[in-house]
Amino acid sequence: MAISRGYFGIGVEGISKPMNAGNLFRTAHAFGASFVFTIGADYSVRKARSDTSVAPKNIPWYDYDNLEEMQLPKGCKIVGVELLDEATELPSFFHPISAAYVLGRERGSLSPAMQEKCDYFIKIPTKFCLNVATAGAIVMYDRIVTHGRFARRPTGELGTPEPLKAHVQGAPIKRRETD
Repeated sequence: MAISRGYFGIGVEGISKPMNAGNLFRTAHAFGASFVFTIGADYSVRKARSDTSVAPKNIPWYDYDNLEEMQLPKGCKIVGVELLDEATELPSFFHPISAAYVLGRERGSLSPAMQEKCDYFIKIPTKFCLNVATAGAIVMYDRIVTHGRFARRPTGELGTPEPLKAHVQGAPIKRRETD
């Protein structure tokens, strides 16, 4: 995976299907999430069984009983993934360097209190809602494409990717000892 800047976490509020949460957390682990979290959710790795990577044992996992308990790092932007008219469509969204993505319960939306805490809202341009694991995977993929260092895509199907230029920090600083 190409190195990207910043960090991200992903979580769910009031999840109704542990298997989908487990799948989301496994995918977050694979995409290099810095942490995962739940808010007001009844989640356990044992119930989920779909998280074969056991993400909560390998990356920080925060389980908040309610929204008032939720604490995120200073400067971390909260991005709500929600089908709202005012939400930015994902292909047009520039992901914050430090972000926590939150998805709602599968049989409803993010709570009004959670929506108040969000700095941004994004939506995936689909005809109807996707399950939480699929939506989260799409958001995380888009994030690494936005912040990662990948070769440019070819402009046609017969083209080849444009190679990346070498990453340069600047010319070496030559120092000499002084008397």
